[in-house]
Amino acid sequence: MYESKKEAPLPHAGFVQRLLLHLALVLGLLSLSLLVGMTGYVYFEQLHWLDAFLNAAMLLGGMGPVHLPVTAGGKLFAGCYALYAGLVFIAVAALMFAPVLHRVLHKFHWE
Repeated sequence: MYESKKEAPLPHAGFVQRLLLHLALVLGLLSLSLLVGMTGYVYFEQLHWLDAFLNAAMLLGGMGPVHLPVTAGGKLFAGCYALYAGLVFIAVAALMFAPVLHRVLHKFHWE
């Protein structure tokens, strides 16, 4: 996917395309994660979709839930989703920084 150190760095237009591709992947991952969280809160906690969106978005953003779960299934789901949200945060950061970091490192090693 990325050019090797023997190849010249991508031109600016290609780099912008790569960044947009990574942004699309990030938006897709976040959208899917938000949908899974919303569905779980609606199913396990019988929250309305707007409240489920708020809870899922707050967990994905690292802030914590607004509505504390009361059912056993809801508590189990919220705990698993919170762990998942932490991993999504790391994945999103990696996906967004990878092209920039690669370009910087590539420029240092390009002969």
